[in-house]
Amino acid sequence: MSEAATESRSNATEYTVSEISGALKRTVEDAFGNVRVRGEISGYRGPHSSGHAYFALKDDRARIEAVVWKTTMARLKFRPEEGMEVIASGRLTTYPGKSNYQIVIDNLEPAGAGALMALLEDRKRRLPFMPRVIGVITSPTGSVIRDIIHRIKDRFPLTVLVWPVRVQGDTTAKEVTAAVNGFNALTWDGAIRQPDLLIVARGGGSLEDLWGFNDEGLARAVAASRIPIISAVGHETDWTLVDFVADMRAPTPTGAAEMAVPVKAELEATLANLGARLSACTSRHLDRKRQAVRAAARALPSPDQLLALPRRRFDEATSRLGRGLTVSIERKRARLERQRLTPATLSRRLNETRRLTGRDIARARAAFFAIVRQSRARFQRNSARLSPAPVVRRQKLQADT
Repeated sequence: MSEAATESRSNATEYTVSEISGALKRTVEDAFGNVRVRGEISGYRGPHSSGHAYFALKDDRARIEAVVWKTTMARLKFRPEEGMEVIASGRLTTYPGKSNYQIVIDNLEPAGAGALMALLEDRKRRLPFMPRVIGVITSPTGSVIRDIIHRIKDRFPLTVLVWPVRVQGDTTAKEVTAAVNGFNALTWDGAIRQPDLLIVARGGGSLEDLWGFNDEGLARAVAASRIPIISAVGHETDWTLVDFVADMRAPTPTGAAEMAVPVKAELEATLANLGARLSACTSRHLDRKRQAVRAAARALPSPDQLLALPRRRFDEATSRLGRGLTVSIERKRARLERQRLTPATLSRRLNETRRLTGRDIARARAAFFAIVRQSRARFQRNSARLSPAPVVRRQKLQADT
């Protein structure tokens, strides 16, 4: 059996490492000569001093290394950034030096913020535009705190509260976590007012120097902070867990101060410019309204034209009223003259009244006597009809007796 195994091994073709690597390289490049890959940029490092950029494209289950050569970087229409979702066009190849494969990108198109990065971005809060109090968590003796205070003083002077911590060593994570929780424990109306914004800052350093900011407990404290936090740990190429969970990442501590406050002089200039524009706009608006009113006024009749007919009607009514009053007075005077009593008229009217009264009295007397006669005749007729009955009753009573 040992001899068969030896014979089998001797029959197998032997390859060198370079031959195997070359064969794999040719196979991969022939099968995937031109591909389009969609993924999220991770671990972006670039551009390198040589002008090349190196990073990885990943989704929720896998990742592939990527490289953009200097000549391609010069043709890109945008700058790749960490967490950006892109569509990369290029070719797959292998790198024999490390026995791995990668995509050499010829073109890069933005495809969105990236699903994985969006999970972090959804919970991030907007920074206050004009904070009144800023809390800074950093070393009190380094140049970082001096740079931050100096930049804030130049841009927009306000109150800065410093919570001194060690930014290097085994206690870094614990002290920074306590500072974040301590600032959040302050109240708005307490002796020390709660800051509107926090800055966690540290200068550049090696990966070991920054390792304290990769602590899970610190990351959870920063994520749970009710106060918005700017992370300014290390330089632009340095990334820690605090950078991902903070509401904003600054490339440098000085950049964090610039993000935290606006420039007061620029705000004043902007307000003055807006005020001038508002005044000019108001003036132009009033001028346009005045012109519109004038144009409308030209199309309308003048007051004399509007009042001409009513005035004529009023004048005619006034003249008719005067004549009507005169005629009415004359009629009343004539009637009064006709009704004025003279002795002869009074005597004539009294005689006429006596005659009419005598006539009415005679008529009334005749009517009264006629009624009396009619009543008397009616009574006699009724008496004649009723008188025989009592006589018959007396005769009958006498017979019985």
